[in-house]
Amino acid sequence: MAGSIDRVRAALRDAAHDDTIVTFPASTRTAAEAAAAVGCAVAQIAKSLVFRAGERPVLVIASGTNRVDTAKVASLVGSPVDRPDVRWVRDVTGFAIGGVSPVGHLTPPVVLVDQDLAALDPIWAAAGAPDTVFRTGFADLLTLSGGRVADIAE
Repeated sequence: MAGSIDRVRAALRDAAHDDTIVTFPASTRTAAEAAAAVGCAVAQIAKSLVFRAGERPVLVIASGTNRVDTAKVASLVGSPVDRPDVRWVRDVTGFAIGGVSPVGHLTPPVVLVDQDLAALDPIWAAAGAPDTVFRTGFADLLTLSGGRVADIAE
């Protein structure tokens, strides 16, 4: 896991973002667990969900309270999307499920950022392991991830 966290830390550093990575003694694998650990609203957790459009990774960064509408995602990326298996996610992103970060991917994904995150500050996102998160803001999240704002919620 150290390599995954190091990739996130390097991505933050390369973008001149403060190193706000925090490690918790308990899991931050789910949005609810992360919010409880951080002490914030579940909506403030930016969950990173990986989809597969053929061989292309699609990363959807969604507010912790939102469910992703895969039909909307497919329309936005111009092809059908599927939920990949955990091995494909690990091989393509370099992250295990529960620690997928919005930055530091091995294969650069197409990135969609939930428009609902724009109203929230701060935002917390996974930092490469299922017990780490980092603090950021919406504008920084867009810059860091290279994503575009989208309506992805059901």
